[in-house]
Amino acid sequence: MTKTNLTITINEPGWEKQIPGLRQLADNVLANALEYVKANEEIDFLNTQKPVNINLCLSNDDEVHALNRDFRGMDKPTNVLSFATIDDPDFDMDTELFGEVELGDIIIALETMQREAAEKQISLHDHFCHLFTHGILHLLGFDHIEDEEAEHMENFEINILKRLNIKNPYGDEKEP
Repeated sequence: MTKTNLTITINEPGWEKQIPGLRQLADNVLANALEYVKANEEIDFLNTQKPVNINLCLSNDDEVHALNRDFRGMDKPTNVLSFATIDDPDFDMDTELFGEVELGDIIIALETMQREAAEKQISLHDHFCHLFTHGILHLLGFDHIEDEEAEHMENFEINILKRLNIKNPYGDEKEP
């Protein structure tokens, strides 16, 4: 099993009230995501003994809106943003030099997550697990710009969430 270091920063106090056992849940999602990806995708640094570090920021729409505007040119809040260090040209060298894998940062907006969960009639617990899984996959190099990439990433999300006893977030018609 890959050793993980998950640093959680809570910038919006409502998070811990909304999802009981949040820190333990996040650790469980991360462990399951990395285990599944390691077993089903060839990612070299996951096959080393190096610890994997991820920073998770639990925030609000205002903060995510500003980041989305400043870094993606989209002047609106979104549910989850990922800032992957795997895209950095020095990623491989830094991983060798420091003996650990710094994957990057994920930030999730509470209000957008709550609104989407209500619209989809799913629990905050399940939607959080989906958004965090989605962010983790981005940090590992997955994307959904092209249709083929999107299908590949969604199948991984579906299967990771299945390990957590969470229904397919894309509906029953899309089974991997």
